[in-house]
Amino acid sequence: MALKWNRKVLLAKIETTYGTDAAPTGGADAVLATNVQLQPMQGQDVSRELELTTLGAQATVPVEVHAQLSFEVELAASGTAGTAPAWGPLLRACAVAETISAGVSVTYNPVSDAHESATIHFWVEDTRYAFVGARGTAVMRVDAQKVPKIAFTFTGLFTAPSEVAQVTPTLTAWAKPIVATKANTPVFTLNAQSLVLRSLELDLSNEVVTRFLIGSEGVLITQKNEKITATVEAVPLTTLDPYALALAQTAVPMVLTHGVGAGKIATLAVPLAQFQRPSGLAQQQGIVEWPLSLVPQVNAGNDQWTVTLT
Repeated sequence: MALKWNRKVLLAKIETTYGTDAAPTGGADAVLATNVQLQPMQGQDVSRELELTTLGAQATVPVEVHAQLSFEVELAASGTAGTAPAWGPLLRACAVAETISAGVSVTYNPVSDAHESATIHFWVEDTRYAFVGARGTAVMRVDAQKVPKIAFTFTGLFTAPSEVAQVTPTLTAWAKPIVATKANTPVFTLNAQSLVLRSLELDLSNEVVTRFLIGSEGVLITQKNEKITATVEAVPLTTLDPYALALAQTAVPMVLTHGVGAGKIATLAVPLAQFQRPSGLAQQQGIVEWPLSLVPQVNAGNDQWTVTLT
């Protein structure tokens, strides 16, 4: 019997002990995802290099077997100030800390140590792909007239797929998104200068590696290389000069606020965003636009960016 790709369930839960199945459920751990792509058995096939009596292909042994899963979720606050969003555990598994101020705010920032991991269960009909010890990276995207999203890519330790009846997911914790518009995205500033924004992307660019040794197997995040790309309407150089800022290796504050109303606001703040060389000019509808590249810089440590939900 053919399996229908459109019958999918995705669950994710933070692990208490690395590599031990956290047993996610269809309730609090269900993920409302789009554009899911699965590579269930990554690794290498190593030749046995046997000496044979005839010509022929060599037998192989699978090694460093692991799984990769990528998908997108809608970037929307929970709807209640001080309540973590449903995508919070996913971001935590990308070397990001979550700080909750009850009834006030939820703040996310990068961390260098004590990285959390997740167990992920993914069904296609009744075939379940489960992997543990998952860590990943993420890209946050805000585009004019579109729903802001976070794109995740996770790597986890392989376990054999099995036939297990699909759970019924409860997705009520996933708040409805707000489209990025002039009214819904009221603030975008670079160096305290308000600019007209077409698109912005924060790429966490985590270096995610698999490490398979005798006595230890795992997925690690060993480096962070955050970068920001943004396309804005060009302004006079007397207002903002990206060329001079790039030559001077200047880092400036950047703020983007999306959402209106208590519990629905997400603010991305980058205190020190270093300008890189502008790649050129673009135009849309006869209007000059700048494609900009910026690099979030560390100040005291683990403070190169924050996302605060209020």
